[in-house]
Amino acid sequence: MRLLGKGDGSVNPDSAPRDVVGNVPQGADAMKLLYSPASPFARKARVLLRETNQLGVVEEVAVSTTPHDTAPEVAAANPTGRIPVLLREEGPALYDSRVITRFLDARAKAGLYQEARLWEVLTLEATADGITDSALSMVYEVLFRPEAQQSPEWIAAQWAKVTRGLQVLDDRWMSHLHGPLDMGQIALACALGYLDLRHEARKWRQGNDMLAAWYGRFSERQAMVETRPV
Repeated sequence: MRLLGKGDGSVNPDSAPRDVVGNVPQGADAMKLLYSPASPFARKARVLLRETNQLGVVEEVAVSTTPHDTAPEVAAANPTGRIPVLLREEGPALYDSRVITRFLDARAKAGLYQEARLWEVLTLEATADGITDSALSMVYEVLFRPEAQQSPEWIAAQWAKVTRGLQVLDDRWMSHLHGPLDMGQIALACALGYLDLRHEARKWRQGNDMLAAWYGRFSERQAMVETRPV
C-alpha cells in the first residue's frame, strides 16, 4: 500500500499546474483504489486523484493480478476480475475506469467532464481507451498464449487500430487537446504512456508530430510523473 503526492491544476495542460481542482468533500469515508502499477486504466484514476487533490481520502493499494490469476481481493470486488476497482464504505465497489473517474470527478466537482463539451470529452476518452485496449491485447497475446498459438495477424490488426486512432487524434483533435484539462486528455496521456512502456520499438511518434509534442509537455505534469510506470 502507498499514499502519494498532492494534486495540481485544471488549466491548459501545457501550462504549469496550480494548487487544486474542484471542491473535495471533507470528512468523507475513506476509500481504497485497487490498482496495478503498470495498468494504464488504473493510471487514469491515479492521475485524476492527484489532479483533484483526493489522495487524502483514497488510499492506493497495489495488487498483483493477471488475466490467468486474479487477485482474491479484486475478484471479491469485481466479478470480472479487472482493475482498477474503487472500494467504498458507503456503497458497492465501483469499476471500470470510466465509472471510477466519473465518480471521483463528480465527488470533487472538478469539471473534468465538462458539460459544455461532454460528448467530445467522452469520445476522446473512448478513443484513448480503445487504443489502450488494442495495445494491451497485443501484450496479452505474447505473454499469456503459447508461442505456437500466437497470431501475428491478430497483433498486426490491433496495431493497425492503434495507428488509426493516433492519426485521427493528430489530424483532428489538437485544438481540443490544447484546451482546458479534461478526462479525455488524461486518458489519452495514459494510453500514450502505455505505448512507450510496452511498444516503444514501434515508434508511435513517427508521423504524429503534433500529438507527440503535446504528450511531451503533458507527461511532465506532476500527476503524470508520480504515476509513471517503471
